[in-house]
Amino acid sequence: MRPGWLTMRLAKRVLLGGIALLLVIQLVPYGHSHSNPAVTRAANWPAGPGEEIAKRSCYDCHSNLTRWRWYSKVAPMSWLVQNDVEGGRDNLDFSEWNRGQADLGDVVDQVSGGGMPPLQYTIVHPSASLSSTDKAQLVVALKKLYASDPPPPGGTG
Repeated sequence: MRPGWLTMRLAKRVLLGGIALLLVIQLVPYGHSHSNPAVTRAANWPAGPGEEIAKRSCYDCHSNLTRWRWYSKVAPMSWLVQNDVEGGRDNLDFSEWNRGQADLGDVVDQVSGGGMPPLQYTIVHPSASLSSTDKAQLVVALKKLYASDPPPPGGTG
């Protein structure tokens, strides 16, 4: 036997095992609940670019208007996407402005500090990246939104 033959055989087994694992994990039910609940009350954004920036960079996780792309149906990506959307909606949901939301200071800190949108999202969606101008305009719009159309008390954060 040649040493290359053994390596090739092992590589084939590892490849087949990986494919089998990917097929089996598709059976895990988490990550298949791709719902967009009804909008109960949309945030009433002030005039200006804030709403457009938020829709481009935030709404997939922070609203009930999520665009469920093909990879959100394939594990393990489906698990990550589902977790991000559930967490995003729990903290701040522009489609359910009639319930408590994250504290304005926390939201502003996340946007200003570059925590939102998260890196794993902007890698897949480069158009969601926020320039320094986008961040500044979004922060101004968020402050105006919370002042002119405050969510009820009892938010997260």
